[in-house]
Amino acid sequence: MRSRLVLALGLALLVLQPTVNAEELVTRVALDDVGALGESDLGIRVGAVSPDGTDVLVAGMDGFARLLSADEADDRGQDVELLTGRNSTVHDIAWHPRGNTALLVGDEGLAMRYDSYDHSVTYVNGTFSVLGYELTAVVWRPSGDFAYVGATDGTLWKFAEHTGFERLEGLGESAVTDLACHRNHNICFVASMDDGLGVIDGDHRLTWMPDSSSQTWVGIDCTNAILKECVGFASGLLSRVIQINTLNPQFSTVDPAMKLGLSTGEHIGVSPGYGGTGLVHLAPLGIVRHDPMIVDSAETVLMPSDAAAWNEVIAGRTLAVVWENSLHRGFIITEFGNIIAFTPATQEVETTIMDVLVLGAVAISVPGVILGLIYMNSPFLQRKYRELRFGKK
Repeated sequence: MRSRLVLALGLALLVLQPTVNAEELVTRVALDDVGALGESDLGIRVGAVSPDGTDVLVAGMDGFARLLSADEADDRGQDVELLTGRNSTVHDIAWHPRGNTALLVGDEGLAMRYDSYDHSVTYVNGTFSVLGYELTAVVWRPSGDFAYVGATDGTLWKFAEHTGFERLEGLGESAVTDLACHRNHNICFVASMDDGLGVIDGDHRLTWMPDSSSQTWVGIDCTNAILKECVGFASGLLSRVIQINTLNPQFSTVDPAMKLGLSTGEHIGVSPGYGGTGLVHLAPLGIVRHDPMIVDSAETVLMPSDAAAWNEVIAGRTLAVVWENSLHRGFIITEFGNIIAFTPATQEVETTIMDVLVLGAVAISVPGVILGLIYMNSPFLQRKYRELRFGKK
């Protein structure tokens, strides 16, 4: 009899064991075509959300630049057209940490400043130093005293308005594809085509990180301010975590490469996402969320196949800008200028409600199952129950 009681308890505990499901490759947002920034191809290359999250500055071919509302990007009445006076392509934008200005860099040494006070766009100090260079990337370090600028020939500069552009030492020879800085430390990182990943310490010294030149890097994400980590994204759907040595940045290391488990697609960039996550841009048009707080975590937000099924024409265009105003709620802008609003998918909401109902049912029924199994296998409890019920008569 005792063995049957032990068996019953074992079965009850088995029911309580959690079920672990593998990460699903699904689309977690619903898409809505809410218009376009223009009637023709605008050639948008980049966009950046202001530090306070209210504005988005987008730019691209022929000196095009425009300020949009981050919350209502589909409302053309809130747009501010910016006049750069240049015909060169803008490749990158970096807001100053205080949010009152932003740097724009691009082809033919384009280096300009946007001022939110009067929406003017003017040349920065020392532009003659970068004249003729194809500038590809720019970032402000968190203290806001210096910015870093990179070019297609591997040249890197530090920039401040009072000093202009000053070339760094120890440069690589291939194109700088991205620049990013940790949010709480004056430690920045360089992504390049062939020279690997580089780290720039607080004294502006550039060191190339060993065992990183075998990948072609397209982006770096440093949006999480808590961890002493950044993440580099490379072609071939590869990513590597950068472990930051805050005391001696030149000794920072990179973890082994991880491959995203998609059958098709390619990394083309990365943008800050909600809650300190990174939104990795894919081609064909798709998005994957990287959460540095969860080890080896990658969650598909928009599968390229689902984007194509939604609108084959728009999905055939390159993703230029993406941002979130809350989890799974925000906007995508293509290079053409299409504006796509996205919201949490209906299926996801229904699944969440169903999960709550199932968990509630389990919470109510499982204790009853356990007690029932124990009672059915215990003559002592059955006898006591009969005595209590019939003994009173």
